[in-house]
Amino acid sequence: MAVTETAPGEAMTGHTSVEHPSATRAAHEGILRRQSARESAARTYARALPIVPVRARGLTIEGADGRRYLDCLSGAGTLALGHNHPVVLEAIRKVLDSGAPLHVLDLATPVKDAFTTELFRTLPPGLADHARVQFCGPAGTDAVEAAFTLVRAATGRNGLLAFAGAYHGMTSGALEASGDALDVRVARLPYPQEYRCPFRIGGRLGAELSARWTESVLDDPKSGVPLPAGMILEPVQGEGGVLPAPDEWMRRIRQITADRSIPLIVDEVQTGVGRTGAFWAVDHSGITPDVMVLSKAIGGSLPLAVVVYRDDLDVWEPGAHAGTFRGNQLAMAAGTATMAYVRENALTERAATLGARMLDQLRGLGRDFTVIGDVRGRGLMIGVEMVEPEGRGPARTGESGESGGAGGSDGSGELGSPVGLGGAGVVEAAVMRGTAPSPRPASPELAAAVQRECLRRGLIVELGGRHASVVRLLPPLTITDEQATAVLDRLADAVAAVARGGGPGGGPGGGSGGASGGGSCGGR
Repeated sequence: MAVTETAPGEAMTGHTSVEHPSATRAAHEGILRRQSARESAARTYARALPIVPVRARGLTIEGADGRRYLDCLSGAGTLALGHNHPVVLEAIRKVLDSGAPLHVLDLATPVKDAFTTELFRTLPPGLADHARVQFCGPAGTDAVEAAFTLVRAATGRNGLLAFAGAYHGMTSGALEASGDALDVRVARLPYPQEYRCPFRIGGRLGAELSARWTESVLDDPKSGVPLPAGMILEPVQGEGGVLPAPDEWMRRIRQITADRSIPLIVDEVQTGVGRTGAFWAVDHSGITPDVMVLSKAIGGSLPLAVVVYRDDLDVWEPGAHAGTFRGNQLAMAAGTATMAYVRENALTERAATLGARMLDQLRGLGRDFTVIGDVRGRGLMIGVEMVEPEGRGPARTGESGESGGAGGSDGSGELGSPVGLGGAGVVEAAVMRGTAPSPRPASPELAAAVQRECLRRGLIVELGGRHASVVRLLPPLTITDEQATAVLDRLADAVAAVARGGGPGGGPGGGSGGASGGGSCGGR
């Protein structure tokens, strides 16, 4: 059963409903029936989360049936401050009460000027002093398309480099650069990761091979990949399964692209505005990209997307990239309030500290339940990969330099230089070590069962990863310690139920004992 109490430390306000529970349940079920009958088969979140939100504040959502949930989906990472934060509501009301126009195309306004000023205040130092900003359509995928148009115009080249497992949006160009599409104009490169390293090595050597592969593709005239217009990457692959890129690998990729005059586009749509424990995820590595694509949290919960880029790339003719909804005044006001609140209240540091604590507790849970293959993330962007139980797939052999089960990554791993690694011989030896058994097969069925069990306990989580086997947590940056404990308790209960076969859809698992909460997460 979903819990009905208010989330720890939160109060729901404005609740005046006195309807009988049976009446609210009937209204809830009727709305869901009509949605199913009227809306397209492309629905995604609504299928896994059959709730009807009617009221929300902070971490908490209340459904039409009166049940309350802790929301660790946060609009797919859009709600940096949670639902209906007072500073966001105040900023929106101020614009509404001022009589300012709500639709202005790309005209200058005081609201836009304040937004741009706050945005530039947060940018990486190497970019802020030499940047231009393009307001494009309101979605992140629009910003990606605009970035592609920009670098193609600036370089006179056409092709792009992207990474396996990427997700950049649902429009045609963004889809071409994402992990599940194939297009001759986009060459895909291996993205470094610990648990399922494409080279079966992991760690610093796996990342080193990824960097060398990139150099080889670019420098070999027979690789079939001409010099591209740009490279796009995510500092943490979100939909790809919460995969943080090592900081040193990010620096190597920045150097590789700079040496070859390839504009580097960094997709900060989901990682931006403090999510990873730095205001922008590139801040961890200290690199300065040529282009940043931004959306989600910068609109303060409302639709807004922008492209920020080096001024020497600004070769567009007027109208070269346009759109009707480029001047959303309410979103700009909400975004300004959100960015300022995150910056002024040190929420990036808070995300880093609390995120590390949550990762540590979840890794304790992973040691108790073998259906958890890996726990990873950065800041408050956390993933728990579910795998087939022991005995139903190959086991992973732990080894120095490799990731063990539930070991995880926070993206801070360092790589050596080619010289520091000892040259090709060491790399070849690492490749030979990569013949060790792989991790157990990913289990999308167990992940879906955990998601269902979480929902029954009043916790909303998302799934992601290449096999939809990663349970993802994207709580607001304002989550309290008490709320974080409640989230982990409910997730631990859900994993325990599924691992022991006690939940709907749950199969036999490899629980190794412990209370229902499962180890360090604190069982109820």
